[in-house]
Amino acid sequence: VVTDVDRDDSGAIVGQGTLDAFEVRLGDCFNDPDFEADEFSSLPGVPCTEPHDNEAFAVFDLTMSSYPDYDIAEISEASCVDRFEAYVGRDYESSSLDVVTMYPSPESWAQDDREVVCALYDMSGAKLVGTVKGRAL
Repeated sequence: VVTDVDRDDSGAIVGQGTLDAFEVRLGDCFNDPDFEADEFSSLPGVPCTEPHDNEAFAVFDLTMSSYPDYDIAEISEASCVDRFEAYVGRDYESSSLDVVTMYPSPESWAQDDREVVCALYDMSGAKLVGTVKGRAL
């Protein structure tokens, strides 16, 4: 998949397009992918100034030496929740936002993929407009 979103000098997405799931950056905004698939390699990237479903609030690599099998979802989600308050400005438990995680599959792990992307969305299903960074939602 080739990323074809346009970015400004700061790296922010300024035009809608395809965002390679392996090239998501902190603060990127995107709409929901086709969740029918267990795995996806691209996301519909959009500028944060436009209505969007999700915003990436943390991107990090897992450090364990072998694939954590059944624990990977739990490990990834807990690590994302730990990073939530620093980005949003409100603790996870009292926020109107929830967390979705994207983490390596066994196949991508075998190709040295260790990246976890933490994104947030409004639990009411409403679109987000603007970044949620520091807004204490």
